[in-house]
Amino acid sequence: MSVLRPLDKLPGLNTATILLVGTEDALLQQLADAMLKEDCASELKVHLAKSLPLPSSVTRPRIDLIMFVVNLHSKYSLRNVEESLHHVDATFFLGKVGFLATGAGRESHCSVHRNTVVKLAHTYRSPLLFCDLEHHPFLQKDCQMVSLPRTMEQPPRCSAHPARSPIPQQPERGAI
Repeated sequence: MSVLRPLDKLPGLNTATILLVGTEDALLQQLADAMLKEDCASELKVHLAKSLPLPSSVTRPRIDLIMFVVNLHSKYSLRNVEESLHHVDATFFLGKVGFLATGAGRESHCSVHRNTVVKLAHTYRSPLLFCDLEHHPFLQKDCQMVSLPRTMEQPPRCSAHPARSPIPQQPERGAI
């Protein structure tokens, strides 16, 4: 078991791999199925993990995007994501990590406050999406229409430009 690094494996041709990390197997599988149904410019592969680190004995492809899924109804889910973040190399946070908070539609049942997840995403300078995949079929479709396209645009960009940072660089003085 080791730290995940973005450049530890060679990229596949026209292939993007997403790793979904979270404690809710059914929600992760539902999200993965919805992602695979979407039309994507490259071949998309989605892998699921309950937590990091990943076992080193398993051969796996290069991971282009890690989405940490936090269920706002479970403090265990948040704690699991926080512990898993320690097993990700700092260079992964240059546009290859995102957070997805589920259960946001029923705020009265949340045991994790939204601001906690917002601060976590801000700390790691990574995008955060809120959606509700659990109990409302009409919200599931809305969530897929809003969050999936935003999630799906990341992997091809990440796999095509492994060393580019999404953080805008300041132009050098005198250079125009």
